[in-house]
Amino acid sequence: MDIEAWLLDLGLGEYASVFRDNDVDLEVLSELTAEDLIALGVTSIGHRRKLLSAIATLAESTTLPRMASPAPAASDSRAERRQLTVMFVDLVGSTELSQRLDPEDTREVILAYQQAVSREIARYEGRVAKLMGDGVLAYFGWPQAHEDDAERAVRAGLAAASATARLAGPGGTPLAARVGIATGLVVVGDLIGEGAAQEEAVVGDTPNLAARLQALAEPGSVVIAEVTQRLVAGLFTGTDLGEHNLKGFSAPVRCWRIAGETGAESRFEARHAVLPPLVGREDELAFLLERWHCATSGQGQAVLLSGEAGIGKSRLLAALSAQIGAGPHCELRYFCSAYHTDSALHPLIAHLERAAGFMRDDNADTRLDKLAALLGATGIETGEALPLLATLLSIDLGERYQLPKLPAPTLRARTLATLTRVVEASAAKAPVLALVEDAHWIDPTSAEWLETVVEQAAGLPALLVVTARPEFEPRWKARSHVGVLRLGRLEPSDGTAIMERVAGGKKLPRDVADRILANTEGVPLFVEELTRTVLDSGLLIEAGDRYLAIGQLPAIAIPSTLQDSLMARLDRLSPVKETAQIGACIGRVFGYRLLAAVSGTGQDRLDDALNQLEQAELVFRGGTAREAIYTFKHALVRDTAYQSLLKSRRQQIHAKVAAALEAEFAEIAEAEPETVAQHYTLAGLAAEAASWWLTAGKRAMTRSANREAATHFGKGLELVVTLPASETRLRQELSLWMAMGSALISVKGWADPEVLQAFATARELAERLGDKAQLFAAVRGESAFRTISGHLRIAESLAVQCKTLGMELAQATGDSAYLLEAHHQLWGVNFYLGNYESAETFASYGLATYDYERHRHLAWGYTGHDPGVCCRSFCAQMLCIRGKQDMAIQQSREAVDLAERVAHPMSLAQAQMALSVVHLMRREPGEGRRWAEKAMAVCTEFAIPLLLGQARVFFGWALAALGQLDDGIQQMRQGIGAIAMTGADMGMAYYLCALARACGERGEASEGLALLEQAIEALAKSDSNYQLPELLSAKGELLSLLDPRDDAVEGLFRQSLAAAREQGAKLAELRSALRLARLWSGRGRGSEARDLLAPAYAAFKEGFDTPDLAEARGLLQRLSHAAAAP
Repeated sequence: MDIEAWLLDLGLGEYASVFRDNDVDLEVLSELTAEDLIALGVTSIGHRRKLLSAIATLAESTTLPRMASPAPAASDSRAERRQLTVMFVDLVGSTELSQRLDPEDTREVILAYQQAVSREIARYEGRVAKLMGDGVLAYFGWPQAHEDDAERAVRAGLAAASATARLAGPGGTPLAARVGIATGLVVVGDLIGEGAAQEEAVVGDTPNLAARLQALAEPGSVVIAEVTQRLVAGLFTGTDLGEHNLKGFSAPVRCWRIAGETGAESRFEARHAVLPPLVGREDELAFLLERWHCATSGQGQAVLLSGEAGIGKSRLLAALSAQIGAGPHCELRYFCSAYHTDSALHPLIAHLERAAGFMRDDNADTRLDKLAALLGATGIETGEALPLLATLLSIDLGERYQLPKLPAPTLRARTLATLTRVVEASAAKAPVLALVEDAHWIDPTSAEWLETVVEQAAGLPALLVVTARPEFEPRWKARSHVGVLRLGRLEPSDGTAIMERVAGGKKLPRDVADRILANTEGVPLFVEELTRTVLDSGLLIEAGDRYLAIGQLPAIAIPSTLQDSLMARLDRLSPVKETAQIGACIGRVFGYRLLAAVSGTGQDRLDDALNQLEQAELVFRGGTAREAIYTFKHALVRDTAYQSLLKSRRQQIHAKVAAALEAEFAEIAEAEPETVAQHYTLAGLAAEAASWWLTAGKRAMTRSANREAATHFGKGLELVVTLPASETRLRQELSLWMAMGSALISVKGWADPEVLQAFATARELAERLGDKAQLFAAVRGESAFRTISGHLRIAESLAVQCKTLGMELAQATGDSAYLLEAHHQLWGVNFYLGNYESAETFASYGLATYDYERHRHLAWGYTGHDPGVCCRSFCAQMLCIRGKQDMAIQQSREAVDLAERVAHPMSLAQAQMALSVVHLMRREPGEGRRWAEKAMAVCTEFAIPLLLGQARVFFGWALAALGQLDDGIQQMRQGIGAIAMTGADMGMAYYLCALARACGERGEASEGLALLEQAIEALAKSDSNYQLPELLSAKGELLSLLDPRDDAVEGLFRQSLAAAREQGAKLAELRSALRLARLWSGRGRGSEARDLLAPAYAAFKEGFDTPDLAEARGLLQRLSHAAAAP
């Protein structure tokens, strides 16, 4: 049956075009209601009743096709997240009307009002969502978006108020309507109800806000919300009504009353009274090419290319690459990812895998062969480089290669050096263009490599270009060979050039081009994508060298934002839309195999969908067949596809991605556990995510990526606290807090408050669970914090508790590690208390118990360093203090050797510093400086702030002792400041003592004495006697510089001597005796001086070549000669 003929038979042919324009066919005809007819513009009550009667008669006599009624439950398949402008219109005084009029008359008035309002809504292409007697609810932007939906809604609101005012109520009194309009993000598209009662539901605050705003409106007026006002600013005049407290809204809502139009000729004019500055691209490209020419002549260059998302950074790189392409060169590309900001070296790993041509099914031998071929082609010897890079790429070396048995920090350093050498070797063959994209997402380790490459680039025939968003501000940008290029917006002429290129060299209609330029405002990606949207719309036809519009181009052809533009393109490619959304959940880059596993789509359908995406230039493909890797053309493309999904649907997809990675892509899950964790997090599966964040953090710690590890543990903790209370949750939380404590020690130092929080929380959880092993570890950690932060008595009490727990656990499990770690804490506490004999006893237990194979793993647990290295380091210092100076050197060297074998950065730095301080105590500043520099290098490379500050103090001490007083004092002050920043207190008095002595050497005795008072006060506050004799002796020395005859000088030397004897500190005893002997000798008390110094010297059995013993020996000889003289 023909609808038009049917209408003609009814004498209602004037509606034929309306039915046709609104796609009313036989299927829709059976569902039409009176409200639908009003929306169609059938304002005559008689015509409506005639149509409804005819439809009913037709349905009885003919089987009309009917739309299937969906299940009452909402379905996510139709629902979408969209920006929507909602209008609520209410008839003023409707209750009074119903009381004054006959019900049938009231009905006629309300129908006339509904018709008038619906007519205006339809005029501006809005959608009447619901008629509620005296209320009308309308949507602008659904199901079809327009670039100016907010403007349309306001115009419709003004028109509806005017149309209502033209209607007559009882006695000819004009009717009035109130209108409220609001714009916001909603979920729209769910079908609720059945049959004729079915409607699309909108979920969000926006409809409620529109209803509340109409209640604020005066009769005949329109009130709009703040977001709507921003969208129509400059188009309408109005009054700011200020903020109002509205029911259902926690914060005050600002709103405006609209009076009328401003008279602006265009939206662009209204929005831009003053045009923003726009910049082209020719100058930027010329700048990069000039840098390239400098690089090819041997003057290496680096450029930071900065700009907002979509501004054209990648496009400019493509132009640069194309310009350079004809000449001999090597291009290296590295892509950073938002999913891998905490995955160490992810951009470089991905680069190597692409460059080597790895396939998923390649076994280890094949990958090794491909990697070897890549290195060979680059010109790098495979001997050491291949095992290092293969390990980085998680390739099993098998029997073919052997990873050098070197400490982890050394392996890490050599791996980074090898990655840098790839660039250098490539540059030796041909000029290199190295491109690092999206550096605002770079991981810390890659950032470290990048900084090195930037430095090295100066001496290579290479141009390094790093793209990033404006928030990325690296410190290397200030280097002399680094240029900074910030991209601005395009000029209209440049935008026109992009449009014509996308259109294949053809010109667009002038009004279309102008509207594109006005909407994109100089952002090149916006220009490009909106042009494609217009070309794909079917509303233009080719005519020679140009396109022509088919009639007047409707506003829908040019959405106002890029997001709307991209969504419109996705909507037109239904199967592609879902594929793009799933790919977007995987990430900016996604592989065919993983996409197939997650989507569950058959191969033919998936291939077709991907081909359409590629043809639409939404994604680029690399590789072939099932090994293909797809990349979204731009991060904004990916974001648009991703954000269009409902949260629930996103979570479902992320859950499938994580499960697929676990079950089918074990190699990715093992190498990148943080990727699995991220997907579980976004899936809302907190328990699974927390478990994977713990795994990711532990893996990062084994690679000395401690900052990344702390980040991973932190993410796990954020999730685990959201889980329901249970023993499983508590154990998971406990494991994360313990791991966090160990990681934070490396990142922030033992005394940082966050370290205490981690171990104290873990202790509480362990006590609740009755888990003695974890309680032992937590108490051990808290005791370490208390030690370094200067609360020694608390630390001692906790250490004793730790020993008790350790004995129980060792007896129950047979694991000697518990008692070893308990003694580990006890030797540290007692050392800083100044109880050197006890400390030496506890450390001797460590020397006797530690076994490399059984205990080396402890370096990555508990308090983050190796107990075997630590006991040797402390023993060395105690041996030196107690007068066994040669044995101290031997013990220190053993500590360094063991630390290198264990391959743990913090342990290595600790051992190197111990060797440095032993040399300094022996007054051998040259060696002290050398080992302090080594420790500083390790601490800098692995970001260990507390130990770096300590190493800097020793370095400055050595410089001062070598005569470089200014530099030495400056270094010591910097180091002491850095230590203080970590909250550490232990050892600070000794560092201040060294600084005070240097100040005295520089003629600043008063400054030195002030520092010593501060140091002695710090010792007293923490109940510490660590190096107390040295502080008292130093104070006497500085006082003697001010007044050699001051009686207090002798008193201080006597106090120092007594303290040294009490501690068994033979070296300090000798020094105090030597200073007293010199003092007495100068005062004619030579015999007393000899009697004091001789036994102190005789106590030494080694170290006779050290300055202190040599000076004591010399003085004794002079005193003996003087005594023998007549």
